[in-house]
Amino acid sequence: MTDRLDRALGAFYGLALGDALGMPTQVMSRQDVVRVYGTVTGFEAARPDNPVSAGMPAGSVTDDTDQAVIVGRLLVEGRGRIDPLRLAQELLDWEKEMKAKGSFDLLGPSTKAALDAVARGVPPREAGRNGTTNGAAMRVTPVGIAFAADPLEPFVDRVVESCQVTHDTTLGIASAAAVAAAVSTGVGGGSLDEAVAAAVAAARAGARRGHWIAGADIAARIEWAWELVRGRTEAEALDRVVALVGTSVASQESVPAAFAVLALADGDPWRTALLAANLGGDSDTIGAIAGAVAGSVAGFSALPAEAVRTLRTVNSLELEPLTAALLTYR
Repeated sequence: MTDRLDRALGAFYGLALGDALGMPTQVMSRQDVVRVYGTVTGFEAARPDNPVSAGMPAGSVTDDTDQAVIVGRLLVEGRGRIDPLRLAQELLDWEKEMKAKGSFDLLGPSTKAALDAVARGVPPREAGRNGTTNGAAMRVTPVGIAFAADPLEPFVDRVVESCQVTHDTTLGIASAAAVAAAVSTGVGGGSLDEAVAAAVAAARAGARRGHWIAGADIAARIEWAWELVRGRTEAEALDRVVALVGTSVASQESVPAAFAVLALADGDPWRTALLAANLGGDSDTIGAIAGAVAGSVAGFSALPAEAVRTLRTVNSLELEPLTAALLTYR
C-alpha cells in the first residue's frame, strides 16, 4: 500500500471510527455521559432512551459516514464534479431509507430545510442560503481525499460544489473548507500542524463564499480551540470544550471542538475519537471530523485493526474501492 493510499484510507475509516464511537453518546450531556459510561473506552451500543440512536448496536455508523459515502460516490460518478440536484435527491433517498428502517437518525436541520426548498422548486443556489450547521463539514472528507488543497481557491470551488445546495453560507462553507483542507493536507503527506494550518487558511477563504451569516469566525475559533486544551488533563480539557467551545450542531461549535480534541490527543486517531465520544452533544459528528483529520495524518495503519474489523462487520463497510477511485483525481 502506498503512503498516500494509507493516509486516504485512514481519513475515511477514521471518519467512520469517530462516528461509531460517538454514536451512543450523541445528544447526551457531558454530565450524563460521565454518569452512564464513566469514560467511554470503546464501542458501545446505544441506550434505549437515546432519542436519535436508540436500538443501534455497538460499532454502528450514523449519517456522518453514510453521507460522506454518498458524496464520495457522486464525485466518482461525476468524474470529479458533483451535480447539486443529484446530491439533493441522493440525500432525500437516504432519509427515506432510514425512515423505512425505523431509524431516527435523519437529515440535520440545515440539510432538511434546504432539500425541502429544492423540492418546492427553489434553485440550488438559493436553497442553502441559511445552512449554518455542520452537515457540510461532516460529509466533506471525500473532497479532501480527491483533491489537493493547493492552490486554495480552486480547492474551495470543489468544497462549494459539495455543499452549496444545503450550506451555501459563509459559516457552512468555511467549516467544510477547513475540514476538507486538513484532510487533503494529511493525505498529501502533511503533519498534524500543517493540516491545522491548512484548515485555518481554508476556513478564511471559505468565509468569503456563500451568503453572509452573522456568527463567530470559524478560522479564529479553530485556532482558539486548538490552544484552549493545551497543558490540561483530559477530563478538565473536555469540560472546557463543553463549557467554552460548545458541542452543538452549530458549525462554530462542533468544528472547533473537533480540532480541540485533535490537539488534546496529539492526533492519535483512536484517542481522538474516544475523546470526542466522551464530550456528548453532537459527539458522532465531532468524532467523525476529528477522526478523519487524525486518520489522514497517521494513516490507516495507525487505526486499531480490531476496531476496523468491527466497523466493517457491523456496517458491511468496505471503503477501499471508493477511496482508491477518489485518489485518481489528485
